[in-house]
Amino acid sequence: MMRKKRILIVPLAMMLILPSFLADASQKSVSTEEKVNEQTDGKISSKDEVVYATLQANGQLNEIYVVNTLDVTQAGTIIDYGSYNSLKNLTDLSDLTQTDDKVYIEASKGKFYYQGNTNELELPWDLEIVYFLDGKEMNPAENVGENGHLEITINTSRNEQGETIFFDNYLLQISLTLDSEFYQNIEASDGVIANAGTDKQITFTVLPEQEGNFAVTADVRDFEFEGIEIAALPSSMSIDAPDAEKMTEDMKSLTDAIKEINDGVADLKSGVSELNDGVISLRNGSEQYKNGMSEMTGASSELIKASSSINDALSTITKNISKNDNELDLSELSELPKGLSQIADGLTETANGLSLLQENYSIVLTTLDEAMRNIPEYNVSENEINDLYSSGADPAVLDQLVETYSAARVAKGTYSAVKEGLQVVDTTLGEVSGASMEMATTLTSIAQGLSSSLEGMDGLDGLTQLQEGLAALAANYEQFHGGLIKYTNGVDTLSSSYHELHSGIVQLNGGTTELEDGVGQLLDGTGELYKSTNDLPEQIQEEIDKMISEYDKSDFEAISFVSGENEKVNSVQFVIKTESVKKEEQETMEEVIEEEKGFWGRLKDLFS
Repeated sequence: MMRKKRILIVPLAMMLILPSFLADASQKSVSTEEKVNEQTDGKISSKDEVVYATLQANGQLNEIYVVNTLDVTQAGTIIDYGSYNSLKNLTDLSDLTQTDDKVYIEASKGKFYYQGNTNELELPWDLEIVYFLDGKEMNPAENVGENGHLEITINTSRNEQGETIFFDNYLLQISLTLDSEFYQNIEASDGVIANAGTDKQITFTVLPEQEGNFAVTADVRDFEFEGIEIAALPSSMSIDAPDAEKMTEDMKSLTDAIKEINDGVADLKSGVSELNDGVISLRNGSEQYKNGMSEMTGASSELIKASSSINDALSTITKNISKNDNELDLSELSELPKGLSQIADGLTETANGLSLLQENYSIVLTTLDEAMRNIPEYNVSENEINDLYSSGADPAVLDQLVETYSAARVAKGTYSAVKEGLQVVDTTLGEVSGASMEMATTLTSIAQGLSSSLEGMDGLDGLTQLQEGLAALAANYEQFHGGLIKYTNGVDTLSSSYHELHSGIVQLNGGTTELEDGVGQLLDGTGELYKSTNDLPEQIQEEIDKMISEYDKSDFEAISFVSGENEKVNSVQFVIKTESVKKEEQETMEEVIEEEKGFWGRLKDLFS
């Protein structure tokens, strides 16, 4: 009996409830109809759009839906724009009407939310996601539960089919979460890895107008993947310009230093040019001296031969006079003054040549010494050279500068080492010239005296005097001949040694010529370096301003993603997520019971 009563109670309850329910529905229907008949234009102060997109695991687009938020300031009919396949009211139970791309909304004052699904719009970014397991590309859905070395590459680029204003002004934040229990040895060279409980969260950032190329690697066990989340926000923050005053001051100091270097190189160029001119003069004078020494060396054998003949003749005449005074033939003796005069003339010519050579050599040596003293005594430390290389200046120019500086130091040091020897040559030239002139004068006096004696000789007394004079002349000439031999041997040695010295002078001239050319190139380089760095502080400030203007999107004004006809758009954000890769789960007992519920069970749940 009780069971029958229960059965009767349920229909009775339904009969009691349904009229009331139908009455409320009728009242709501009438209320909606009244609202339609009494439409008034509503107003909004702003509109926000959040674009949600789901992607396949490889980055291909699945679907897009947009949650629109309208800030209604005056209740009534609001017209919003967008090309949607379906609409959903997220605020109340009122219907949304769509005609073409217009959405008609009856909204009360306050926030009004609705969702629109679309398959006609494109995201501003193309995303390509590729998965590799142990170096081989894989389909993640087909490799669930496997182990190995995992690599995920993420590439973002401009979608030419999308609205490019978002690509140019929005910043992408790409993040993925890996469970530390299943992922080890996680690496992401261009990303930030942070702890999120027991998980590791990897985040990459893509700046506006930029493409992204990223990779994450890890050793995975029992592969599953939650997917990749991408948030796109306007990069509208204002970037404050850094204080570049200290930097520009340092650059100004660098520019001043480069100017000083350039001025120093100009002075060096001038000094090296003078040095090279002096060395050229020295080489020319040395060439003349070498040739003169060669000629003297060639004439030495003839000079010694002639002197030997004179010496032998004097000895023979002296002996013959002492043996047979009556048979003495003085005709040969009369030729002796001529021979002595010829030797004296040769020595005089040699002395004059040496004197002129010594004069030229002295001028050249003075010029060379002055040129060497004009090379600056700068002592640049290795730390200062390293600072120059660290300044950003052209390394090739700096290499030339350092090489030229080193060569100039070597040249100056080499000259200091040989300067004393060069001065000795100058002194020796004067001494040899004086000795030659002295011998020439002596021979001239002998020749003149002998000639006078021969002319004034009269009788036996004259012959006796001649014999005594010739004996003294022969004895003195023997000493002179010995000295002449030593002199010519010295000349030969000097000539041989001077050939080596002249070769060194020629090499020095080649080196100074190359040095002058190198310093000229260096001066061109330092001049160009100074010219290019003269306005370096201004260039730095301009580059800073350019970079700031490039990334400063503070003047960006939001536009609607769904329709260009929407006005008063406050913000548009993108939330993009790839599908997760999970193992299939078996249905639970509760789900089976839920599916087995009948009409009355669902009705009971409705009123519970």
